[in-house]
Amino acid sequence: MASGVQIHYYKVCKRKLWLFSKGIGMEEEHERVIEGKILHERAYPRLNEREILIDNEFKLDVLEDEYVREIKVSSKMAEADRFQMLYYLYELKKRGIYKKGLISYTKERKTEEVILTKEDEQKIEEARKDIYQILQRPSPPSLKRLPYCSKCAYYEFCYALEGDE
Repeated sequence: MASGVQIHYYKVCKRKLWLFSKGIGMEEEHERVIEGKILHERAYPRLNEREILIDNEFKLDVLEDEYVREIKVSSKMAEADRFQMLYYLYELKKRGIYKKGLISYTKERKTEEVILTKEDEQKIEEARKDIYQILQRPSPPSLKRLPYCSKCAYYEFCYALEGDE
């Protein structure tokens, strides 16, 4: 069983997924993670139910009427954000709960609607199998330089032996 964070990291960086899943936490003090936590605390203050834990397996930011809402700072990781929402919709559907998704990008004041399709369900199943395979490895996937590496909480861990760039 994958978590929403693992699904997100799967789309962002397989190495980050492996490190996070093995308990190598570099994020607690990272400014972008702290910014996200503050946003979650302050966003949608009138809603009573936020951060809802489902079956001790995954946490939804907000559950309202026909929607599941995920709150994000910006759309820089929109593909991973969408995939994470699809995962939540898929898991809810497996439990007999049919919802649509909304991803709210608060800094940009924009919202994206997400609807789960049969194709998406298949992609989620494939990702879960792939995540399982990645997590069975004795060491992390090899380093792959991505455009957003320098802003990642794991940057120093991954590039410690690289020297100055």
